[in-house]
Amino acid sequence: MPPVRPYVVAGILAVALVAAILAGVVDLKKKDADYAASVGKLEAEKSQLQGKIIEVQQEIDTLRHEDQRVRNDALESEIREIQKTYTDTVKAYEDVLKLKEQNAKTAKLDTLFSRALSELSKRQYATASVTLKSLSGEITALEQSIAASVVIPANVPENNSLPGGGYSRQAVKTEIGSFLVDIVAADLGSTRVLVDSASDSDCRNDCPVLSLSDYVSRNGGFAGINGSYFCPATYPSCQDKKNSFDTLLMNKNKVYINSDNNVYSTVPAVIFLSGSIRFVGRSLDWGRDTGVDGVLANQPLLLSGGNIAFTGDGDPKKGSKGPRSFVGSKDSAVYIGVVHNATVAEAPYVLKTLGMENALNLDSGGSTALWSGGYRVGPGRNIPNAIVFVRR
Repeated sequence: MPPVRPYVVAGILAVALVAAILAGVVDLKKKDADYAASVGKLEAEKSQLQGKIIEVQQEIDTLRHEDQRVRNDALESEIREIQKTYTDTVKAYEDVLKLKEQNAKTAKLDTLFSRALSELSKRQYATASVTLKSLSGEITALEQSIAASVVIPANVPENNSLPGGGYSRQAVKTEIGSFLVDIVAADLGSTRVLVDSASDSDCRNDCPVLSLSDYVSRNGGFAGINGSYFCPATYPSCQDKKNSFDTLLMNKNKVYINSDNNVYSTVPAVIFLSGSIRFVGRSLDWGRDTGVDGVLANQPLLLSGGNIAFTGDGDPKKGSKGPRSFVGSKDSAVYIGVVHNATVAEAPYVLKTLGMENALNLDSGGSTALWSGGYRVGPGRNIPNAIVFVRR
């Protein structure tokens, strides 16, 4: 065999090297292509994953907000129930106080109320609510029992006519039953009707009060009756407005009280003029004339022009019974008095039967008092204002 020449070996090596390089390039291009494909695939998967992450985050946010809303709604509902329970507690306490004012036997009620307070102190609101419902039922039962036990004394004459003058106690027989009435009549020609108040200006809390007999005596009067609704200092709901009242009043000193309290401007009022008396359906219909003897607003208006002005819910017997104070008129006569054991809606039936033309309801309950030569009803609690009869 002939010897291999060096240049031939070099050529072969060169060719082999080129082939190897070309193969490597091809392999690199293939790897680059595979890498690019992998990267593209990863990018696609990354994009899909990011989309999923965004969707899941949105779902989480929605669930979080929905859960918070549900929690807030549940919390608000719980707060409302707690507030209602405490409101019911205050009402129950004040209802028990009213029964105590009637000298009712409230031992059972006191026990239930104490239990409710104990449950509230332990934050057992649901249990306390059940106890308060039971207490409310017992209060209603006792009120009905008291009403059923009230009878007109046998020595009180039945008389469906208005007295001509002075004090009278009589039984009035109406279409809805018989009622005991204490009433004082006076002629406006010889009687001046004053509205007296313990305060000589607006008062929102810790307001001064006097007994009815004090009002009568300091004016030299011969008769008097308690005045407008007010917030008794003994009631928990009145702690920030003790002995205050909200309605319009002009006292004997020609001072208008609560003149700017427009919230109560639709409340009826009675105006005492020299020799006459006027009733208006809304106190806003009356100006601020100081030439009159007195102005007092309260509600409801019971009679107007001889017709029943207040019917309640349509059933006069519906509602709690108790003493109902009133001021009324017919022709040139003025009347103050108390209809006993009546709902507010029963009172106008009684006064209409008597022949009264106009009448306005006054405060009642523990405030009820009628004075004529001494207490005929009451004395009741001390009050912020009163109506007084004074001889001219």
